[in-house]
Amino acid sequence: MTSRMVPLLLATIFLSSVPAAQAQQPGNMPRIGFVQRRLPPTPTNPDPLAEALRQGLKDFGYIDGRNIQIEHRFGKGREERLPALIAELVQLKVDVMIVSGFPAVRAAKQATQSIPIVMVTTADPVASGLVNSLARPGGKITGVTRLTRELSGKRLELLKEGVPSLSRVGLLTVLQNRPEYESVARGLKLTIVPMEISGPKPDLEGAIQTAARAGVNGLVTIRDAVTASYMKQIADLAIKTGIPSMNEDSLYVEAGGLMSYATNDAAQFRRAAYYVDRILKGTKPADLPVEQPMKFEFVVNLKTAKQIGLTIPPNVLVRADRVIR
Repeated sequence: MTSRMVPLLLATIFLSSVPAAQAQQPGNMPRIGFVQRRLPPTPTNPDPLAEALRQGLKDFGYIDGRNIQIEHRFGKGREERLPALIAELVQLKVDVMIVSGFPAVRAAKQATQSIPIVMVTTADPVASGLVNSLARPGGKITGVTRLTRELSGKRLELLKEGVPSLSRVGLLTVLQNRPEYESVARGLKLTIVPMEISGPKPDLEGAIQTAARAGVNGLVTIRDAVTASYMKQIADLAIKTGIPSMNEDSLYVEAGGLMSYATNDAAQFRRAAYYVDRILKGTKPADLPVEQPMKFEFVVNLKTAKQIGLTIPPNVLVRADRVIR
């Protein structure tokens, strides 16, 4: 070996030993677009779903700013902002787009035929026309669906069992018409009281206090971009008025809500990272089946129950997958 070959060999060994995450040059970083309709996170209102996604990406070796670049866009609770935000990401030519919620997925599908889309949605993606089938989605869209609406009946049943005196249930929602709850409520002899809210700064206190004066003695918080931005405030107001709450996401219970029955949303967003990894490695979205959740969690917050003076019946508590004390 000549003396000139030694430095070359050492350089080759050094470069081959540098991890891909550190060797990635900024110009070569894949760009991941991430669109949510919720408000941007703040120190008092963090975004656990975005954090779950980042952790999922980290599990596959992707770290934001090191070997990928995440372009995050927030709709600030307004659906009409989504097309413009998605258009920004299309102009940036992101490599993959992650979209949360049916309105965002629909807007992304209309905006691009070339950028792969990973969805995390509560909608039925087949019935809503987003994909051809779960097994063979076709096109550029794949991802996970959370089946939130399909669990409506079970939520009312659990709330009724946990609160035997339940008679009037308020639905905190941005949409008045919620037939999936109303049909089940009739069978349980419950009256549904719509509590419609709107805008990026909804009058949550007014809505909940008005419902309490109307005799509402149970609350179901519909998970959407508006309520997801005010989980802690909704929980605090429900406790203040002494109204037991059922929620469509365990994050609301962690924020102080009484109960939830749902998929683990953080796990769903973490799973979205799997699709990003496969797509970045060359798999077509059409060849990645859409996943449905296989496990649902019943979560009870006993601390909240104590604060509102409610005793959860033992036969209900024993069925909880997780109890917050």
